[in-house]
Amino acid sequence: MNFWKEHKGRIFLSMVVTLLPILAGLVLWNQLPDQLPIHFGPNGEADGWSSKAYAVFFMPLFLVAMQVLCIFMMNWDPKKKNIHKKNFGVMIWIIPVVSLLVAVVTYGTAMGVPIDVNFLMMLVMGVVFFLIGNYLPKCKQNYTMGIKLPWTLHDEANWDYTHRLAGKVWSVGGSAMILTSFLRNAYVLLAIVLVMVLVPTVASYRYYKANQTEE
Repeated sequence: MNFWKEHKGRIFLSMVVTLLPILAGLVLWNQLPDQLPIHFGPNGEADGWSSKAYAVFFMPLFLVAMQVLCIFMMNWDPKKKNIHKKNFGVMIWIIPVVSLLVAVVTYGTAMGVPIDVNFLMMLVMGVVFFLIGNYLPKCKQNYTMGIKLPWTLHDEANWDYTHRLAGKVWSVGGSAMILTSFLRNAYVLLAIVLVMVLVPTVASYRYYKANQTEE
């Protein structure tokens, strides 16, 4: 299976969407200030700035390069036949969504549009994590996508157990992000993410140790 040939239409479209912020930046060029916000603190206020050219050109180009790298890694994966086409579809659209979100926040804030950064980030991340959670149980053992721990890569049963559990945890975590987005609190977001990471990891390790003892 060659992902480039099999999904060339979707890949091309996703890359075009990822690069759309460049076109938007050129259209808005004269309205944008010389310095644009590229980083926001826990309070949702801009605390990092860059030149106009960097924000307009570098960020989308960097993201599309990351997308190309991810697809190449999938193509080189010895177990790429296990990568479900739906999981692949989710992966190639995450980066375009990130690119558009970054552009909206960066350009909008720079032009004085009132944007609630923390609310928007928690809402979008919640939707993304919820969707990923629904697809994690369908993720078969591979070296590119999924929860790649030494014991999940070594044992297919552990992999399946971990991803079934992680699917539930990430779906609940994504829903929690959406429901708490009105709090506009970056620390709440961080706490939810930590739970989403730690629960499947610890459970997976305990599964590994339990089965190692039985062996």
